[in-house]
Amino acid sequence: MITDDFRHKGLRSRLVDELRRKGAGSETVLKAINSVPRHLFLDSSFVKIAYSDVAFPIGAGQTISQPSTVARQTTLLKVSRGSRVLEVGTGSGYQAAVLSEMGVEVYTIERQAELYRKTAAVLRNLGYSDIKTYLGDGYEGLPDQGPFDAILVTAGAAELPQKLLLQMKVGAAMVIPLGRGTQIMTRIWRISEDEFEKEEFEECAFVPMLNGIAR
Repeated sequence: MITDDFRHKGLRSRLVDELRRKGAGSETVLKAINSVPRHLFLDSSFVKIAYSDVAFPIGAGQTISQPSTVARQTTLLKVSRGSRVLEVGTGSGYQAAVLSEMGVEVYTIERQAELYRKTAAVLRNLGYSDIKTYLGDGYEGLPDQGPFDAILVTAGAAELPQKLLLQMKVGAAMVIPLGRGTQIMTRIWRISEDEFEKEEFEECAFVPMLNGIAR
């Protein structure tokens, strides 16, 4: 059985120091990352290098993002304790766990049925029973649970998902890798019922956001 011991906590602290030097995230986000046992979200073959700032495959053609990317996206999201956040692309569950450690109410949707079941079990076993997991099409979002204070998309979309825009509260932000070919980390603000504002940041590389449910 893999545990979370003093050695893992020491490696996590070193990772957070590295992220801090890189300016990857706010102190609130880094504190949350320091609380999440990343090695328990990975295949056992990656445990020894789990606290390197790199992405790893998690099956079903998906990856767990590198910690600096998680820190960056989470910081751009501008959420606070009690915020209701929709995550599109549950993946390993690591990003959702970081948000949960920040006191955020997390709703997360995954299109890969096998990955959804595996990750939902991992989150429960690690005590993240407050995270609400759903199997579904990320382009559809969760209209019955919205509107949300923020939306975080962890896959690259060629175009803005229009249905997700409608699930944002006025004043909410969506952080999404956007573009065909080259992706740009993008933040969308909902200014009013009919107005949205776009900010573009650095280039990035995410797995593509796909339609439908893969069973």
